[in-house]
Amino acid sequence: MDYGVIQGLITIVVMLTFLGIFAWAYSSRRKDQFDEAANLVFSDDEPNKNSGEDK
Repeated sequence: MDYGVIQGLITIVVMLTFLGIFAWAYSSRRKDQFDEAANLVFSDDEPNKNSGEDK
């Protein structure tokens, strides 16, 4: 095996990894979880005003 073959194999592995992550991120099974995570910033939980210093 020369350097070109190894470089080609690494390229294929990286491409397959990218396509796997892409498929995982855009799969319809994950949509509900991602929508919930996107809306966490709008939750009604109020921060505790006395969570810091009590003097």
